[in-house]
Amino acid sequence: MRGLTGRGTCPGPSRARDTFKAAITATTVLAALALSASACGTGGTGARDEGPAHAGSAPGTVPAPSPDPTGRAQRLDPVRLIEDDPHVSAAVKRGLKPCVADEYPVDVSYGDLTAGSTEDIVINVLTCGDAVGVGAYVYREQGGRYENVFAAEEPPVYAEIDRGDLVVTKQVYARGDPVSSPSGEDVITYRWTAGRFVKEFSTRNEYSTAVGGGPTASPGR
Repeated sequence: MRGLTGRGTCPGPSRARDTFKAAITATTVLAALALSASACGTGGTGARDEGPAHAGSAPGTVPAPSPDPTGRAQRLDPVRLIEDDPHVSAAVKRGLKPCVADEYPVDVSYGDLTAGSTEDIVINVLTCGDAVGVGAYVYREQGGRYENVFAAEEPPVYAEIDRGDLVVTKQVYARGDPVSSPSGEDVITYRWTAGRFVKEFSTRNEYSTAVGGGPTASPGR
């Protein structure tokens, strides 16, 4: 859902995984990879690959408005969540700028991932030009505040809610791959278990090199 209070959101890719399967220009991917490298060198949190972000009671979490009787979360400003979160890398924050006017490149989903009393929030931060995912985050309401419980900051990356599970898609490069042509993608499914996201299984989709060919799936690991 989009159109959140306070700031607009750029129309992100409802295509989600289809975005990853499309060809990405070398310039865009290089920019995303440079963003990841910059995060590692900032001296901050750096790029996190997967798993729970240890938010605890750290400052920067955002107060959660009261849910309606159905447990649905009132819509928050996703840009504020990202900017105020000390667990989001400095590189991602620097790159989070409006694409047009006050329209920010963020995709936002609401749903039940952690069996809480209020809906969880999934935020994907994208590039403006080609909607390449540079950061994916999950926020959970806890004690009246939304806390970061998952972060993936190795681009290209995209997170979705799928039947109560968290599904994260990452492009994969083999040795010798040009940056514009990844060999495939990993689709990783996480489930909330004992207070954290635990990897359930993953699937490797290998892209066909034939013209018009589609990806082929390898068994999950």
